[in-house]
Amino acid sequence: MLKNLILFLLLIVVIVSGCSKKNVNENDLMSVIKRDKIIVGVKDDTKPFGYRDKNGNLIGYDIDLAKEIAKGILGSEKKIEFVTVTPSNRIMKLNSGEVDMLISTMSITNQRQQVVDFSIPYYIAGQAIMVNSDSRATTIRDFIGKRMIIVFGSTSERTLRMNVPDVKVIGYKTYPEAYRALKDRKADAMVADDTILLGFTLSDKSVRLLNKRYSKEPYAIAFRKTDASKELQNKVNYILDNMKSSGKLNRLQDKWHIK
Repeated sequence: MLKNLILFLLLIVVIVSGCSKKNVNENDLMSVIKRDKIIVGVKDDTKPFGYRDKNGNLIGYDIDLAKEIAKGILGSEKKIEFVTVTPSNRIMKLNSGEVDMLISTMSITNQRQQVVDFSIPYYIAGQAIMVNSDSRATTIRDFIGKRMIIVFGSTSERTLRMNVPDVKVIGYKTYPEAYRALKDRKADAMVADDTILLGFTLSDKSVRLLNKRYSKEPYAIAFRKTDASKELQNKVNYILDNMKSSGKLNRLQDKWHIK
């Protein structure tokens, strides 16, 4: 009995060692092709980039872009699995291996480049301020000493601290939560990328955007910062370049009214 147990344990060690070696030698692009499915982290609360329609289906610019990448790598836009992420958990989900990449209105910043790699940009947004329509504010300087809402994990707090150091920052986990807090008068304004805030103003005339933009936010696709992700990153950059040169990226932006 003991001899059989030892032999069984040795067999397990050999199998595990073989699998480990195989995984070490297999890069992320090879894993995607072998799996015949790409797993992408996206948002479901940032209209018109990633959100759910009345039937609960994920739609938006980022969703369409992910499908084009699946088509470019695996030959079909259907060979994709979406995992919903938030600004505060998306890097964790990427680096833990839960997703292959992030297409989630993620701006390139020096801080983020320390922990993830980015594709070439696929869209340029800008930080904007949204207020209730009866607000008299016209610029960011009108909020000195006042309360402004951000979403945790976004670049908005950095924008505020640079422009109004004395502002009182209130953070929320998701954009709908932040939006409801503004509507409930828990703060004087909300700061986020203009394209995200535009989704709220299009369907709600009780909020509006101030005219000025306070940053340039190049959106890019995020990958794990490892050598194993380099081939996948290069393949995605090739697809994005082709989409730009063919005009397909512009047509997607026209479709979702973000040009």
